[in-house]
Amino acid sequence: MVLRTAGLFEVSGKTSPKKTGGTALKQLLENMSPQLREGEYVFLSFPGAHYGDHAVLEPLATMIEDEGLTLVVPQTLADTHGHDYDATFRCITLQVHSSLEAVGLTAAFAKQLTLAGISANVIAGFYHDHLFVPSGDADRAVAALQELSQ
Repeated sequence: MVLRTAGLFEVSGKTSPKKTGGTALKQLLENMSPQLREGEYVFLSFPGAHYGDHAVLEPLATMIEDEGLTLVVPQTLADTHGHDYDATFRCITLQVHSSLEAVGLTAAFAKQLTLAGISANVIAGFYHDHLFVPSGDADRAVAALQELSQ
């Protein structure tokens, strides 16, 4: 039995988010609304680690790879706990609710950032895309993405 309540679906007593992300590329681009998050982030890798390890670093994102557990963590916590890293990044969140099945959004903003000479590491959340760009390029990246929205 499926019940609809306040934008959520309840299935067998479990609640999951409503899956209504947009797929129309023109509307997604027009409504991206890139927002620069506070703080800087670093990528760390822990060979042999498992999900949940290193929780003290308060990871914003995790990925289990063959080489180990990758964590995206606040730079301040990496520093506090003595971890080395290669670079710092700022996170830009696209405020538009895009479907995980939307076609072309990633390609469009990747091309725009490429033309500006800015690298980006993209992590898709259920509702939004999150772009990690080199800290020194963050303001230029936001400007480039805003230009794409016009």
